[in-house]
Amino acid sequence: MDKIGLVTITYNSIDVLKSFLDCVWKQTHSNLILYVIDNASDDATLPILENEKDARLQVVKNAKNFGVAKANNQGIRQAIFDGCDQILIINNDVEFECTLIEKLVKIQIEKKCSLVTPKMMYYDNPNHIWYAGSWFIKKKGYLPLHRGINELDEGQYNKSTNVEYAPTCCLLAKKEVFLDIGLMDEKYFCYFDDTDFSYRVWKNGRHKILYYPDVEFYHKVGSLTKSFHKGAKKNYRGNFFLQQNTKNHIYFLKKIGGVFSYTFIVWLFFKNNIRFVVNPQVRKNISTWWLINKSYFQGLLLK
Repeated sequence: MDKIGLVTITYNSIDVLKSFLDCVWKQTHSNLILYVIDNASDDATLPILENEKDARLQVVKNAKNFGVAKANNQGIRQAIFDGCDQILIINNDVEFECTLIEKLVKIQIEKKCSLVTPKMMYYDNPNHIWYAGSWFIKKKGYLPLHRGINELDEGQYNKSTNVEYAPTCCLLAKKEVFLDIGLMDEKYFCYFDDTDFSYRVWKNGRHKILYYPDVEFYHKVGSLTKSFHKGAKKNYRGNFFLQQNTKNHIYFLKKIGGVFSYTFIVWLFFKNNIRFVVNPQVRKNISTWWLINKSYFQGLLLK
């Protein structure tokens, strides 16, 4: 039985942590270590972890918030050092069935692939799809838009298939993937870290990502990063989301390089400003406009 290292990052995760831990400890695949990388939580996250009695738990307490990519790398390195055969990068704002790991490992062996990711449903709307596979779309600046997002699940994506992108909300990978491809790019504080990693896996060609639908997996979308800000009358995209996505898309395109990518970077300057005007989910004030444009140039300066 493969030794699996689960890597999850906490940051003020009190609202979701207990249910996540319950799902982990109930797994039928018991040969696992749970690495919790805490990014300087200042709520009751650490006391909850300290009260856990399972010897398979290892907690790394960071003195500051290092972001997602660096924290994931801390867990991945430790898992490999501890002799784990595979690493399951997983959010803690998720809930899942007790056979999740067992099923992912089984289909991985059956299909002879290096990485597996499940179908993911909305926790608050469990009959609707959040992720059912994804591929890079060049004309959208290589964004890997989720197949089936917001669709009612009627079995339309119930066939396993190779994909190009998998969110690290739940991604099982053999340790050899990280040895061959490298770890997460730590310049991504949050968002696009998994996009960048999946793109490198895809371009390298030595490893395949399999989408596997036969798993119950529910994602509490945006609960940890606060991607939406609740206004008086409607919800708006949060400043953190706007900043990180704007900056990181530019940096991602720079890493891909080539005439198309740099042309798209120029186009994004105009597209972002058009979106500011027409997108109802973006607040119409000078501070939001300035944040979007400042983040664009921050992405240009990232090396």
